[in-house]
Amino acid sequence: MPKSCALYYITDRTAFPGDEPTRRTRLLEKIAEAASQGIDYIQLREKDLSTRDLESLAREVMQIISENRKPSTDHWPPTTALLINSRTDVAIATCAAGVHLRSNDVSPQEVRTAWHESCGAGAPAREIQPRNPLIAVSCHSPQEVAQAAANQATLAVFAPVFEKKDAQPTGLEILKQACQAKIPVLALGGVTLQNAQSCLQAGAAGIAAIRLFQENDIAKIIRQLRA
Repeated sequence: MPKSCALYYITDRTAFPGDEPTRRTRLLEKIAEAASQGIDYIQLREKDLSTRDLESLAREVMQIISENRKPSTDHWPPTTALLINSRTDVAIATCAAGVHLRSNDVSPQEVRTAWHESCGAGAPAREIQPRNPLIAVSCHSPQEVAQAAANQATLAVFAPVFEKKDAQPTGLEILKQACQAKIPVLALGGVTLQNAQSCLQAGAAGIAAIRLFQENDIAKIIRQLRA
């Protein structure tokens, strides 16, 4: 991971006003904006969609990322990586970069096994599928982060640092403990421009957020977070 701040946008089309077609359009516009500005990761987290609709949306997102990606030599991954929330099958089918796993989800090893088996299936689409998936894992304690690292996850998304509905925030000291693990840890939960620096000072490799990216000018947010 880079020394600079890794940025992880988690989508939520239901937060946009309007009917479903309008919300979908707004989401795709925001994803294009994020990709064009070189955000590192986009987690497609539309949990209410059917498999068919999620796969259709993911394919469109992959096309948008391809058209809007901003190459960079300063950050890893060098272009925006799409992660599908909890659906390895959809990630494989759409040639996404990887998956985001819940804390009680399947293990990273199971994801890698399914991924590598699909790479050998011989389908033409597999030629552009990443050989090794990026695997992010939701974690809520230093112990869960350590377990994710032991299970060979790519990175951990640690929450809630500052706030989350119906959940007690962990605070910066627990985040600092979590960041002692051998994988990058991204801070999530009530992170703002005002408190993001304190997360990085605690050892976080980057910032994950829904509202921070989705409700603001992403170019401005990225400039300030990486200043």
